[in-house]
Amino acid sequence: MRRRRALVSRVVAALLLAAVIGCCPARAEDIPADSPGLSDTPELSEGFRLLYTQHFGEARATFHSWANAHPGEPFPQAAIAASYLFEELYRQGVLTSDFFLNEKRFLHGIDGKPNAERMKDFRGALTNARALARARLAKHSKDPEALFALTICAGMESNAYSILEKKHLDALKMIKEANKYAKELLAQRPEALDANVALGCANYIIGSLSGGTRFMLWFGDIHGDKKLGMEQMQQAAERGRYLKPFAKILLALAARREKKNELAQKLLRELTEEFPSSTLFASEYAKAMGRPIPAEMHPN
Repeated sequence: MRRRRALVSRVVAALLLAAVIGCCPARAEDIPADSPGLSDTPELSEGFRLLYTQHFGEARATFHSWANAHPGEPFPQAAIAASYLFEELYRQGVLTSDFFLNEKRFLHGIDGKPNAERMKDFRGALTNARALARARLAKHSKDPEALFALTICAGMESNAYSILEKKHLDALKMIKEANKYAKELLAQRPEALDANVALGCANYIIGSLSGGTRFMLWFGDIHGDKKLGMEQMQQAAERGRYLKPFAKILLALAARREKKNELAQKLLRELTEEFPSSTLFASEYAKAMGRPIPAEMHPN
């Protein structure tokens, strides 16, 4: 009898322990260690190199190949979305001093409309990335890979809304979302400085608006600060990973707006040295140096 009672007690204790463990949130060590968006993955690095040299189709093929081999990962889907957005920004001449130094276009967006098919594919990839990220968060509420993917998805969509589609209220909502996820991510992974690209760009653009417009945005808890924005972009430009070159071109163009020519020249020189086949970086470096443009961009 005593033996039976002891056995029952042990069984009950084991069941209670299992229930307690099941109710507890995942510990940091339980979060999956694999995090391609926050570590160096050669295939993804090659995809981004192709992207920064304006080989958009090849970059997408590389990202798709890696995504197909790792169907549960949100970051390659976000990279596919980035390839469509970067291509559209390039085709529209957004990543140039001609755009950044034109006050009307910089604050209000492109002339005309973006390519409808490209934007459809961009949003399809965003949907895929978010679905995979939220599935990971359902298992581990602080999953850094998921938080990173959601941060850059919201940041990219904010850029698309404000610059390409001129839907500024929608852009502000996305800025708030990007800010929320980025803060959660950086609290546990302070080295994940690619997240600062979205925050820095948003802070700089909002900080460039007129005082009255910025005052109105404060009521929506949207704060803009040009200095902070440039600092955040500089952190990403110095210690980012996949988005480091993107942070550099944005910071260089912002520096030209702010008459910080030495900083702009330094960043653009580094980009031309890293990506010598990129006519985008070569032409912007020539403009910053006051030299003839060696190779015009011809979007097609």
